[in-house]
Amino acid sequence: MYLTSTRANIMHVVSLISHFMENSIELYLAAAKRIFRYLKGTIDFGVFYKKEASGFFGFVNSDYAGDQDDRRSTSRYVFMIGSGAVAWSSKKQPIVTLSTTKAEFVAATSCACQAIWLRRLIEALHYMQQGPTSIYCDNFYTIKLLKNPVLHERSKHIDVRYHFLRDLYKDDVIDLIYCKSEDQIADIFTKPLKLPMFVKLRNLLGVSSLKDVADCY
Repeated sequence: MYLTSTRANIMHVVSLISHFMENSIELYLAAAKRIFRYLKGTIDFGVFYKKEASGFFGFVNSDYAGDQDDRRSTSRYVFMIGSGAVAWSSKKQPIVTLSTTKAEFVAATSCACQAIWLRRLIEALHYMQQGPTSIYCDNFYTIKLLKNPVLHERSKHIDVRYHFLRDLYKDDVIDLIYCKSEDQIADIFTKPLKLPMFVKLRNLLGVSSLKDVADCY
């Protein structure tokens, strides 16, 4: 769990096996050992921040009804400054949602709350962001729900507190932008991935080895 503070790419699997700490079996121990083998093989990896890179933006995603015990979804998001991730989270949602769109909408709201806090933090560090914070989402209908309040049949069952997301959009605090699933960095927190996609998203997070950094210079 401590390593997830610097190795965002293991967040999903660590969150998954931590559910079984109190009732563990040999299968889960084998999974934990596999994580340690991966960490030993990538011991020189870390988040690399390029000096010339700039920009503050985020990615958000959710796994609809991913928990098989209570069928709650999990919200995942990551925020980037330039080339590296600076904040990320993987947290189970407090309510059961009835569609993928609603699960994504709840996740986007949690992401927006974090965006507000990070905007204030970087402003205190004398980095003033011009315009809204871009948050990338791969669910087209979630963006439609945000930008078109006429879609009452999609929103009436969502708790009222999540509707403040629309106000943030109107006030130019955040902007929800569509991105392709293959470019959705938050996918690395959501589900198991094939090796090529895992490596691609790991690189997009800014996680790289010391050797790769040395080769760049």
